[in-house]
Amino acid sequence: MHSDEQFAVAVIGGGHAGVEAATAAARAGARVMLITHNMETIGQMSCNPAIGGVGKGHIVKEIDAMGGIMARAADAAGIHFRTLNSRKGAAVQATRAQADRALYKIAVRQMVDAQANLTVFQESVDDLLIENGRVTGVQTKLGIQIRARAVVLTAGTFLNGQMHIGPAQAAGGRAGDAPATKLAARLRELPLRVARLKTGTPPRLDGKTINYEKLTVQSGDTPRPVFSYLGDAADHPRQVNCHITATNRRAHEIIHKYLPQSPIYGDPAARAIDSPGPRYCPSIEDKVVRFADRDAHQIFLEPEGLNTTEIYPNGISTSLPYAAQVEFVRSIAGLENARITRPGYAIEYDYFDPRDLQPSLQTKCVGGLFFAGQINGTTGYEEAAGQGLIAGLNAARFAAEADPWTPSRAQAYIGVMIDDLITRGAAEPYRMFTSRAEYRLSLREDNADLRLTEIADRLGLITAAHRSNCADKQRALAAERARLRQKIVRPEAVSAAAHRILGQPLTRATTAYDLLRRPAITYAQVLELADLQPGLTDPQYVRALATEARYDGYVQHQRAEVARREARYGVPLPADLDYHSVRGLSNEARQSLQTACPQTVEIAARLPGVTPAALSLLLIHLKKTAARRAA
Repeated sequence: MHSDEQFAVAVIGGGHAGVEAATAAARAGARVMLITHNMETIGQMSCNPAIGGVGKGHIVKEIDAMGGIMARAADAAGIHFRTLNSRKGAAVQATRAQADRALYKIAVRQMVDAQANLTVFQESVDDLLIENGRVTGVQTKLGIQIRARAVVLTAGTFLNGQMHIGPAQAAGGRAGDAPATKLAARLRELPLRVARLKTGTPPRLDGKTINYEKLTVQSGDTPRPVFSYLGDAADHPRQVNCHITATNRRAHEIIHKYLPQSPIYGDPAARAIDSPGPRYCPSIEDKVVRFADRDAHQIFLEPEGLNTTEIYPNGISTSLPYAAQVEFVRSIAGLENARITRPGYAIEYDYFDPRDLQPSLQTKCVGGLFFAGQINGTTGYEEAAGQGLIAGLNAARFAAEADPWTPSRAQAYIGVMIDDLITRGAAEPYRMFTSRAEYRLSLREDNADLRLTEIADRLGLITAAHRSNCADKQRALAAERARLRQKIVRPEAVSAAAHRILGQPLTRATTAYDLLRRPAITYAQVLELADLQPGLTDPQYVRALATEARYDGYVQHQRAEVARREARYGVPLPADLDYHSVRGLSNEARQSLQTACPQTVEIAARLPGVTPAALSLLLIHLKKTAARRAA
């Protein structure tokens, strides 16, 4: 059975990677079909109903800067907003929003339905159509063939998904959904490296059975942060508090008692799970075993929404038997009478080694086939969405026979993530942290639009209103920056004000911009000292200008470093380069290069075993080859 329609791009999966891929491809001008096994779960938050966090919030801002939907959905559904690391430098400050699970899904669905060039179809995909090494479409469970020039696969945890609660096992992509076993088997036929990973979720609790008087209240921030550059705090629904409690010695004893029934820590001969799980978001079993010296582990009790009493206890992900979950939960302060509404569980699933991908996220073995999300070994909604946007954009460009685009490590956290994945792989679920980015002083939340929106405009990803908004910000910042640099503040003119604001006299004439570079002085105080009124009024603009001033020297140094590195290592490597012909390379370097087939010397520089000496040999070989061809 054939569909009578031809699409430029088919996107498989309606999760966070899938919706960003489908809408990005459609914004880029491609005719897109989003295929999902259940239209009611488009935009579903399968685990914690929260968006953002350190590193993750940076990705959300970057997605928004390029016209994506995650930030706007978070603003429409966020019921508890905070800025993390607010007492630290701006480079590591990050926005996080607890979301109403239902409102988030509604917001995503509305944006998907409103997107031009995008059609949604409910069916399960069982097979890929491949001809002459190039994908030509997909085949569904009902045998319907949907033709497309490019396919983006965002299967999440559905590929051979297996759920575990104690010794009990069940096939599933998540609770209530069947796994994609036929598609997983089809993918295993391709020349791709495949392995298994694990993730998990905590039990959900009935908020009516929680004693909140024993808990610590965690309020949201005032004023509230906003995720989207086009958003406003007025977009947010009603705000609520979260609460904090912690495990204790009794809870740890109960967990230890049930470890023999754990699919992770049970009898080695019968152990059900050997796959690695997320190092930075471990299960409660992992915590009590690996950190045996700790008497307590913090738990954040986070509402699932405004119209439900269900609570997400962030910090006690588990795959212990249901009876164990009930017993250890009720040993925790405030949860003595808590009722579990849904048991926690672990889930194992197939993922494919991302080193088999190009920077565009196209597979190296099949033309036009792109992977995004947990299929590439990542964990987290934000990481999936960032990959989805790039895969969708490049699928549209592939279908249009245009060159792909992927941000570099110096341009975006999304670029850091993709480069990490395709050069280093993912031996365990990959999660973004600011520490992964060597240029993190430049990759801040406040400037993601200034870094990426012009590029997104050239790629056709944003609206005229979005373009105008960013241009207004650029003009306002440039004008105020110039004004502050031109204004000279003299000690004799501000002696009394300097004592009051700076706590000491101003010893020499300086510019207002240089005053703003001092961390202890605010923008409003600079205007007062310099007798400059009026200034910028938009808090977003003020924050961007002040942060830029304080990081200016470091950022200029990083830009020079990036330019030097690009001049030395930004050399393309031919796809057919025979590394055995490069004299002097070690066997380790040669094997690493031959396996990865890096597209540039810069990518090669991050491969295992490729030393600075090996890079020098590679550059010499390229130079000699170019000279021979010229002769």
